[in-house]
Amino acid sequence: MGNQIRTTILLAVMTGLILWIGQMLGGRQGMIIALVFAAGMNFFSYWYSDKLVLRMYRASEATPAQAPELYETVGRLTRQAGLPMPRLFVIPQPAPNAFATGRNPQHAVVAVTEGLLKIMDRDELAGVLAHELAHVKNRDILIGSIAATMAGAVMLLATMARWSAIFGGIGGRDDEGGGGGIIGLIALSVLAPMAAMVIQMAISRSREYLADATGARFAGNPTGLANALEKLGAYSKQLPMNANPATAHMFIVNPLAGRKLMNLFSTHPPLEERIARLRGVQPPSRGSKIESGNDTMQTRARADWDRLSR
Repeated sequence: MGNQIRTTILLAVMTGLILWIGQMLGGRQGMIIALVFAAGMNFFSYWYSDKLVLRMYRASEATPAQAPELYETVGRLTRQAGLPMPRLFVIPQPAPNAFATGRNPQHAVVAVTEGLLKIMDRDELAGVLAHELAHVKNRDILIGSIAATMAGAVMLLATMARWSAIFGGIGGRDDEGGGGGIIGLIALSVLAPMAAMVIQMAISRSREYLADATGARFAGNPTGLANALEKLGAYSKQLPMNANPATAHMFIVNPLAGRKLMNLFSTHPPLEERIARLRGVQPPSRGSKIESGNDTMQTRARADWDRLSR
């Protein structure tokens, strides 16, 4: 029930953002057009957002013959979790990462990158996959997919507002309130994407801790996931993923971690805190033991990647 309320709130806030953009672009007429657009986006994001995200990353469905260890591990974990077997996809990117999507457990998809399959050992892979299946079990996948689609739409409309300001505005004004003027459009083009990111952050951060805990239970112990998160954190700094910011919250770790500006709007809680919770220790202070230990992990990550890239 909690996630249904969160989904409703998300749809309402994102719809409000789209209506605001429409009003700023074209007054009452623009708001009516935006309302129709928002209704279409809500319908589309419920039924097709998972397909859109998979197509965005050129993910291809894996067969048991192509990825036997992946299928075996997911099959074992789904039996332990009491979930139906999801469809499995592989993303052709070297940066290690993973996400789950779909509108419910019966239509779930788990996608992993080629890089993830290369660098994870068996226990670490099980930890990552258990985390993603925890999102399925906790019914986070629909809200994540909707957030990605709606945030992408808000960012697209904000870009239109920016170009509209550059070229003198569109849509015209009417007696009951017109567009917001050039200054308003410029402000909108900056504020709307920031608002979309803040909404994604609010949705995603608390759910990651819960998925870590649930995933550790599915896997049987937290060590594999903790080790995987350490390795993913090291690789993400050396090899940031080619990812759309609107979908960043869907991944197990922030795919834009190597981009300093995007870290200001990180959709994920700090990796050090997630790892500390899994290991049952106090979250470290900044610059303390876990972070300095990452220097060794990052050196190994760089060396491993150089070897894998040959």
